[in-house]
Amino acid sequence: MKELFRWDNSYAKLPDRMHARVIPEPAPVAELLGFNHDLAQQLGMISTPTDQVLADTLSGKIVPEGATPISQAYAGHQFGNFVSSLGDGRAVLLGEVVGSDGVRRDIQLKGSGRTPFSRGGDGKAWLGPVLREYVVSEAMHHLGIPTTRALAAVKTGETIVRAEGYMPGAVVTRVASSHIRVGTFQYFAARGDKDAVQALLDYSITRHYPESATPLEFLNAVIERQASLISKWLGVGFIHGVMNTDNTTISGETIDYGPCAFMDRYHPATVFSSIDRHGRYAYSNQPDIIVWNLAHLASSLLILEADQDTAIEAYTQAVHNMPEMLESARLKVFGRKLGIANATNADAHLIGQFLDILSEREADFTNSFRGLADKTTLSSLTHAELPDWSREWQKRLEAETDPVAVMNAANPIYIPRNHRIEEMIQAALKGDLAPFDRLNRVLANPYKQQSGEDDLTLPPTADEEIEATFCGT
Repeated sequence: MKELFRWDNSYAKLPDRMHARVIPEPAPVAELLGFNHDLAQQLGMISTPTDQVLADTLSGKIVPEGATPISQAYAGHQFGNFVSSLGDGRAVLLGEVVGSDGVRRDIQLKGSGRTPFSRGGDGKAWLGPVLREYVVSEAMHHLGIPTTRALAAVKTGETIVRAEGYMPGAVVTRVASSHIRVGTFQYFAARGDKDAVQALLDYSITRHYPESATPLEFLNAVIERQASLISKWLGVGFIHGVMNTDNTTISGETIDYGPCAFMDRYHPATVFSSIDRHGRYAYSNQPDIIVWNLAHLASSLLILEADQDTAIEAYTQAVHNMPEMLESARLKVFGRKLGIANATNADAHLIGQFLDILSEREADFTNSFRGLADKTTLSSLTHAELPDWSREWQKRLEAETDPVAVMNAANPIYIPRNHRIEEMIQAALKGDLAPFDRLNRVLANPYKQQSGEDDLTLPPTADEEIEATFCGT
């Protein structure tokens, strides 16, 4: 078979203990459900295969020429509990390509069968979570939020057993600037493997942060990028659901769309994940959790330092700087949502007051912010404090050049609402991919009004509301 891409596989050249060679399990009858042609072009796809060839290749049935399939080793804190050996239990990294933009990216199959890290699982994924990851990761990209992306969704033709019952198997092809996680560093640090931590650091610096010359500079660079990422999550009402250290990338990309969700009604304590019983990863807790996660990256890097006392002091200060960095990034994000191009600390009370009003009225997060530009929010939202807030806010906007443009660029019209995702999954289980295709099309332009798509802006009715989301893969 001709190559799909010009592979250039660097992670597979790292020491063998950092990964395992794996051959994906062949899909019985692979069927292509979705393919991201724009992303494929960016990745430099060099052939024009048929849909069936794409389905066979991106389900694991055919290993493309030039690929070096591996699964990566990593550990992680899962809901605060350290698990020393996790790894890619259902994912196979086919290899890396350097795209037309000069960026190196991983191409990974998720759901293609057992690996040495499967820990008793079958390594498979069913159709629902695969389509959810495809739609939500692409929506996040078009919202302007760093994320892994979806290249393909393939139905495998097999039936797998899940809590929901017997479900159709599927594979999502995930693309990332890398799949290196905080948990990857933890895996080797927990074993006292200084050489592996050093090799991983050198590789990560070369690939992601070439301006960093020391472990501390690398740590600071990751902290800065993750602070920016989490502030953008907050700005669109996104709740990851499983912010474990093994789901925290050192590249600063969103990864692993399991029990994720976008808020409809605004409340800072919102939780959707069925396994987050104590609200550890609630919407408003995400800034604290990312600090906690990056503290564990700092702890893992300490193994490389000869002068431990000096290093502990410096690393601790770096982590302690992160909350202020997060708040500064959040201030900028929410300032723009109110039409303030460069918000300062003096604007924090305006932001806080508006969010308090939304919370007390249980108002829709996305629609309330979008409606500020044309004042529909001010006419539809009732609250005793709203008139005073509105006068102060409009007075503040007098100092802005084009606040409406700023608001419209910061506040999406369309998000992948939970009830629409569920509707899409249920339709796909019946063989109807029209809702899947429609969501992908509309969410590719989330800030632009699109004719005939107003129903996608509506919050769920009482009987449509989704109160819990599941990992499911």
